[in-house]
Amino acid sequence: MFQKKQPKAVDDSQKIYSIESFPLCPPLPLPQGVTRDELYDWVRTVRVEGAPDSISQYFEQDFERFVRTLALVDVATAKSSGPMTGLELGANPYFTTMLLRKFTSVEWRLANYFGPQAPTGEAMQRVFVDPFKSSGPRTHEDLAYSHFNIEEDSYPFEAGSFDIVLFCEIIEHLLNDPCKVLREIKRVLKDDGTLVLTTPNVNRLENVARMIVGANIYDPYSGYGPYGRHNREYNKHELYLMLTYLGFTVDEIFTADVNPNLTANYLDPGKFGALIDYRQHDLGQYIFVRARKSGEDRGKKPAWLYRSYDSGELE
Repeated sequence: MFQKKQPKAVDDSQKIYSIESFPLCPPLPLPQGVTRDELYDWVRTVRVEGAPDSISQYFEQDFERFVRTLALVDVATAKSSGPMTGLELGANPYFTTMLLRKFTSVEWRLANYFGPQAPTGEAMQRVFVDPFKSSGPRTHEDLAYSHFNIEEDSYPFEAGSFDIVLFCEIIEHLLNDPCKVLREIKRVLKDDGTLVLTTPNVNRLENVARMIVGANIYDPYSGYGPYGRHNREYNKHELYLMLTYLGFTVDEIFTADVNPNLTANYLDPGKFGALIDYRQHDLGQYIFVRARKSGEDRGKKPAWLYRSYDSGELE
């Protein structure tokens, strides 16, 4: 008899690691018929009246995050045959908003929070944008939004109001109770409605290198107050645990870099890459999640995330 030849074992000890060794940049899911440069040139024209110049830097750093967020919405809405309603929390400075308005047919409501000095209720901001693929005059839109603190105020929306809610780059800023906020998002979602969540990945490759060399990974204190800094960042596993505990089904979760990776500024990945190769898909700068309102909330606070509460409140 012929004996089946066994494949040779791979000796990872001889592998040379670099930034390119890790799948940090999956292909960018651009809208059909649009190039990256075309989309970049259009979105960069979005300007909020009176916004600081630093917004331009924010756009340049996070453009690919906006595009990946749009793609998650596209997947969530692809099978719908009727009109859909959506809520974008933290819409300002409206880069994602304008992509959503341009490339989806969802009827969007917007929400922001600019601090206690701004009154709760309905407000308006003027946003300028150049025509897409055109040399026509610059246009402006007056975007209405609801102003409220998602941790402290009642949401001004009825239960089951929305097919989709965007909760992007917010959870890391919360001070006290992320589950309370996600429960309120779940309340305003329709049954089987979609949550799109994005947030920085605390386990990103850069942070691994920073910790090895003794650099601190925590966010600096902010001149914009406690909500101006990242108060707690998460990894993929934590988000999965929290969302499933609250009764969401996670349909898609992945990490990706969206701006230049600075790991080598701290430590050559060749010096530690072999230790983290087994979790190579968890190391991107941002986490992207698409989840559905699908099940029952277990009703307490998960004990891995909370402490110093009465034991009856924790599970």
